[in-house]
Amino acid sequence: MNDSTGTDQMLIKKIQKLAKEKNAIILAHNYQPPEIQQIADLCGDSLELSIQASKTLADIIVFCGVHFMAETAYILSPDKTVLLPNPDAGCPMADMVDPVALRARKRELGNIPVVTYVNSSAAVKAVSDICCTSANVIKVANSIASDEILMTPDKNLALYAAANTDKKIHLWEGYCPFHNNLTVQDVTSARAAHPKALFIAHPECPPNILELADSIQSTSGMIRFAGQSNADQFILGTENGLLYPISKAHPRKKFYPASDKMYCPDMKKITLNHVAISLENLTGEIKVPEDIRLAALGSVQKMIDLK
Repeated sequence: MNDSTGTDQMLIKKIQKLAKEKNAIILAHNYQPPEIQQIADLCGDSLELSIQASKTLADIIVFCGVHFMAETAYILSPDKTVLLPNPDAGCPMADMVDPVALRARKRELGNIPVVTYVNSSAAVKAVSDICCTSANVIKVANSIASDEILMTPDKNLALYAAANTDKKIHLWEGYCPFHNNLTVQDVTSARAAHPKALFIAHPECPPNILELADSIQSTSGMIRFAGQSNADQFILGTENGLLYPISKAHPRKKFYPASDKMYCPDMKKITLNHVAISLENLTGEIKVPEDIRLAALGSVQKMIDLK
């Protein structure tokens, strides 16, 4: 961490000391700033982090991500204290669906099963039948007995699933503003600048972007794919925070952003100072009412139990 300032070094030491004293585990999503990923005990996709943390003996989970991620950690670990160092870190896509509107839409469609992306609130998970991730969405869709499914909140993830299953999938008009705004021109320009690079796209991107991809992967899937591929250059069609962990995992390979506009401000809201204050004072605690937690846990657990 030679690139850290003196202040950062002091904060890092303070965070490490507090985490040890309070038996805390620090989680960081793949899109978090490098200095946050550097202090984390675990980095990765949101659900895998929550699952791993639930299996530890930690008393406190410090989730460096956004609000729905901390909620999921609490859903799986209600016996632990879950902290979101900056409670203002939210997710525009998760905010595009609420439980009242979802119940109404489900009734309109004859109460068909609801598959909800983990990028959603606990309250929305609680009125869903099963959850999915960007990595397992096709598997989840195919596991459902019904021929028709309502998928929420990401329309692009639903379109990706629909293209890879025989199910009729009804869309919710939600989306990630950053993945959804990636254009064909952006990808064409990136390929022109890096003609030897493979293009890996996240399934939150629109269908016309996925059609251009050499591979479609979740964030952790992108890291694995880059390691398994014979190629040594890659263009990443996802939030640019992934450039840090994927470059760290594969230092001999080169990675380029599909566009500089693939930047999520919410994923950059947590600072080292936020983490230190949160750990010191146990601020930013996230809880979910028990009735909602149990219902949401049912939807998440059904997905986890899929073989």
